[in-house]
Parts: sequence; structure tokens; C-alpha cells
Amino acid sequence: MINSNMEFGHPWFLALLLIIPIFIFLKLRKKRKPKTIAIPDLAAFKTRNSLLRFFNPFLFWIRLSVLALLILALARPRIADISKTVQKEKGIDIMLTVDTSLSMLTKDLHPDRLTALKGVAEEFVKERLADRIGLISYSGEALTLVPLTMDKNILIQQIENLQTQTLEAGTAIGVGLATAVNHLKGSKAKSKIIILMTDGVNNSGFVDPLTAADIAREKRIKVYTIGIGTNGIAPFPARINLLTKELEFEPQKVEIDEDLLKAIAEKTGGEYFRATNNQSLHDIYVNINKLEKSDINALKYYTYIEEYRKFLLPALLLLLLELFLRGLIRTIN
Repeated sequence: MINSNMEFGHPWFLALLLIIPIFIFLKLRKKRKPKTIAIPDLAAFKTRNSLLRFFNPFLFWIRLSVLALLILALARPRIADISKTVQKEKGIDIMLTVDTSLSMLTKDLHPDRLTALKGVAEEFVKERLADRIGLISYSGEALTLVPLTMDKNILIQQIENLQTQTLEAGTAIGVGLATAVNHLKGSKAKSKIIILMTDGVNNSGFVDPLTAADIAREKRIKVYTIGIGTNGIAPFPARINLLTKELEFEPQKVEIDEDLLKAIAEKTGGEYFRATNNQSLHDIYVNINKLEKSDINALKYYTYIEEYRKFLLPALLLLLLELFLRGLIRTIN
């Protein structure tokens, strides 16, 4: 990560800029009190006085501009390019395991469960700078969308692309959990965690969720489980309208196997959370973020590009212009 900033190597020279307002004050004060000398014949001074009267204001401001530019050049302006690297071995390996069954379109979260989940998951990913994170989608079967990676852009893109009805129907919590364990079992990270999200009851798959939890415990993998859905009745996707091709929703009782999710978390040393609305879902990710801290050891590298020439060259050109104008006045006279 690179960040560029303008700064001054010798900023104390900038204090000399206070001289300029003093010169302006003295100039204006002198202008208010003109001195007159009675001369019988002004013909000999006519040309010189007219030139001086015309050029004098310009000469004054040119000299002040030269002074200001020289002071800025002495302050040594420069652009600092700051390169930041993060030591990856200090991070945590995390597998996001997301239920993408049809019920995730239920509208008890705004605008629905899956869309709300995408938003907070993306925020979570952006804050885990030192961690490798992977993504698994599951319903009746599981699919690894992103293996463990430091590339947060690809991960966020895949989170945005999560959708229902792309895998076999059902909710195979055990299969989703086992797939995540398989990715983490050989990890050398100081900490390995799975964030398992579902809004239903385990009703398919060939792997028992508690068996998968036992394997996770053996591999020292911590599982945080999240039950998504309000308490009571919620607008559930019931059918597709054949004419409009859009989903139709009906009120249905929310069913989440909280006992199973609590048991998985307890077996592996994790925690169980229940998200009943958008804010509670956001708060859950904030809590997990606090519980699983990474030791971020950032190294910064500074590269400086000196910019004093951009001030020094105009100062020299203005100085030459002033000398030319003064020489012109002397030549005419």
C-alpha cells in the first residue's frame, strides 16, 4: 500500500515568510507620506520619473515574489512516498462459510438475509489486513469459491456474487463445516477460525455436523456460528410466479437449530450468535473482529522526491526579469 504526501524537509525556514507582510506594511506606509522636492525645472527628470512611476510597483512585487520562492526552496519541499507492507505470518486464517439456500432470501433482514450478510462480511474482510480469508458457499452441497487468500479484492467480488439456487437444494451444515475444516487443517497460522452462517436446520448432506465439529477441535480450529433470522414469523420465499418470473413470499415460522449451532461452537471453543436484524448482524462481526485479533507488524518505507527546483527556477527567472527592467530604466536615462 502506497501513500504520497507533500512535506518540508526544513520547515523552520517557513518562518521567514513573516518578513513579507512587514515589507508590504512599510511600502504602504511610505506611499501614504509622499515626499516632495521643489525643483524649478522637471524636464530632465520627466522620462526617468515616468518609467519609475510605471515600473516601480512591479519591481516591488517581483522582488517579494523572488524572496517568497527562495524561502520555500530553502524549506526543502518534497513528496514522501510511503510504502507499507504487512507481515503475513502474523495473521489468522479464516474461512467464511455461508448458507446460500433459498431461505436466505427471506425478508426479515433488509432487504433480505443474504444481501444484509454480504454487506457486513465485506466490511469484516476489509478490516482483516493481516489475515488470509477464504469463502465457501453451501446449501445441499458445498462449493469453495475462494481458497485462503490475501487478495481482498477477489474475495469481496465473490462475496458480492453470492446467490441462492446455484447449488443442490437443502441445508447441509455438516458438509459446509467439513469443507471449511479441510481447508484449514494444514494451516500453519497462529490461529484458525471458521465463521459458519445459516438460517435453518441441518436437513441434508452426508456429514454429521457434530462429527465435523469434533474434527475441527482435533485440528485446533475454532468455529463461530451465526444463526440468521428473526424470532417468530417472517416473509419466506414460497414459489416463483410463472407469469412475472419473480419470487412470491408467504409468512412462515422461522426455524433455526440453535442447539446444534451452540454445540458446534462449544465443542471448538468458539461462540454462538443470533442475528435477528441488520444491526445485530453487524454487531456480531464487530464482536468476532475484537475476539480474534491479529498481530499486525507493519513496515514502512519512505522515498523522497525533492521539489525545491519548482520554486527555485521561477525565483531565478523573476530575478532576471527584475534586473532587466532596472537595466532598461538606467539605459533610457
